[in-house]
Amino acid sequence: MPCAISAFRCKAMFYFLEETTSTNDDARDRRYVEGDIICAERQTAGRGQRGHKWSSGEGLDLTFSLVLEPTFVAVDEQFSILQITALALVATLADYGIAASIKWTNDIYVGDRKITGVLIEHNISGDNLARTIIGIGINVNRTEFDPSLPNPTSMKAETGRTFDRREVLEHFHGKIMRLYASLHAGEVRRLQNRYAEYLYRRDELHTYALPDGSRFEGVIRGTEPSGRLVVEHSDGHTETYAFKEIEYVLKK
Repeated sequence: MPCAISAFRCKAMFYFLEETTSTNDDARDRRYVEGDIICAERQTAGRGQRGHKWSSGEGLDLTFSLVLEPTFVAVDEQFSILQITALALVATLADYGIAASIKWTNDIYVGDRKITGVLIEHNISGDNLARTIIGIGINVNRTEFDPSLPNPTSMKAETGRTFDRREVLEHFHGKIMRLYASLHAGEVRRLQNRYAEYLYRRDELHTYALPDGSRFEGVIRGTEPSGRLVVEHSDGHTETYAFKEIEYVLKK
């Protein structure tokens, strides 16, 4: 399949595996090049953010990894890779009639329910990124979920329709590679603004938790270029938070 990003003149390939430990681990193999996707029906050691295991329904969902080589991205700007990934997922779901938002940093939500998770791993060379593996799990056709999952949903649960998973995968690939081309072209500010527009709970008053267990009410106003979350507290002062420095208090 030709790569959707002409500036890199690559020919992306899709590799489909019945079973593997983790597609992110597989994607480290140098035989996979920029734009390639490794997709597995089953992952025996799939992982998500915060060390969580990713759960998927065999024959129903999508679990895959995308290889990029963003050598033009500085280490301190690596959040831009997450931004284009989240934007591509939101745009893909929108094309299937599903309105989604981005739960900072990188979960995709429909309403208050999680439909997609992302785990991004970088290799660094000097001051720039060298190789990036983007692991993604999309709940596509599953309607029954592990009861330990707090708030899952799927494309089918939201629409009542059954989807062609290969078509969804190819659709996402086209979206992210176009956004990747925009990032390479220097459209960083525009992409940052778009990411902020889709932030879950942006400009709404909600309760958040800190690592010490204390809670406060605040309003998400956006993110810094570094990826830190900007939150205005109910008393009017503003704080920024890094990953794991703040947690959403979600409805059960």
